[in-house]
Amino acid sequence: MTPRQKFLNTFNFQKVEDRLVMVEWAAWWDKTIDRWKEEGLPKELDTEGILDYFGLDKLLCVTAGGIAKGAPKPLVHGGGIIKDEKDYMNLKDNYLYKDSIINNVINHALQLKERHEKGEIIIRLWLDGFFWFPRTLFGIEGHMYAFYDYPELMHKINSDLADFDIRVIDDLFKILTPDMVGFAEDMSYNHGPMLSYNLFKEFLMPYYHKVIPHIKEYGVKVLADSDGDVTEMIPWLKEAGIDGVYPLERQAGVDIVKIRQMYPDFLMLGGYDKMVMSRGEDDMRAEFERLLPVMRTGGYVPSVDHQTPPGVSLENYKIYVRLFDEYCRKAVE
Repeated sequence: MTPRQKFLNTFNFQKVEDRLVMVEWAAWWDKTIDRWKEEGLPKELDTEGILDYFGLDKLLCVTAGGIAKGAPKPLVHGGGIIKDEKDYMNLKDNYLYKDSIINNVINHALQLKERHEKGEIIIRLWLDGFFWFPRTLFGIEGHMYAFYDYPELMHKINSDLADFDIRVIDDLFKILTPDMVGFAEDMSYNHGPMLSYNLFKEFLMPYYHKVIPHIKEYGVKVLADSDGDVTEMIPWLKEAGIDGVYPLERQAGVDIVKIRQMYPDFLMLGGYDKMVMSRGEDDMRAEFERLLPVMRTGGYVPSVDHQTPPGVSLENYKIYVRLFDEYCRKAVE
């Protein structure tokens, strides 16, 4: 059974042979890789080379963000690049939703198509979501005010983004059908959602309802990418048509055992507490023991609950991978 088939079977709650798929859903932090190369990881390896080095399966990302190259950058981290509708229309005319973005997506897909069809790689399509994208434009603080100060503009932005996402889907899926679609959102923190259900329903829900049916025509699962504690949001996501969520950060209080009990058909990706990885084998094994009952139920692809931090040594990561393989085999026994 190929890595791609293992992944698809898992997300369809179907039998998996040999072991569950073993993926890093996102590449490692650059500082993590720098440390490992000082500790013996071959310096010439790129991301795929590192995956091969550790014997991990390849979940690769095709990115289709709404902002083209060359767009202005915020002056400070978390700052915005627009303040009002005039700024937005100027940015849109010059940098947003451009054909060049879709052309780059298609070219990337063509490079991956042969290996994908053979089942050697798994592909995640990354789309900007309807919380994430306006925040990118307004900045973190400006975005929160914009729900109240610029509601019409917020709807305009998300309507335009939905139209662009549909263009991406229509053009890409003619060439290659990804194995999942992830909407970038990051709309929770360690105490729960950053917005109310009413704001979610008014400003995000209509655009999910517009885009997601185009994805599901192809039988592709749709997940939301949100850091923090997403537990309270799961009913909202399900109402929007979203099938699952990642990365399920344990440090934020997320409990995938509880989520599986509450929502047995909800898909999950991630969930392995990255904070135990620097502590040694006993703690890493205990974390796999915590996850194993959920791994056995299907609908869950285990992975680190965000990128592996630079506090994890190369030797400890090798221990993690060995245990990962052991428990992915136990899960299908």
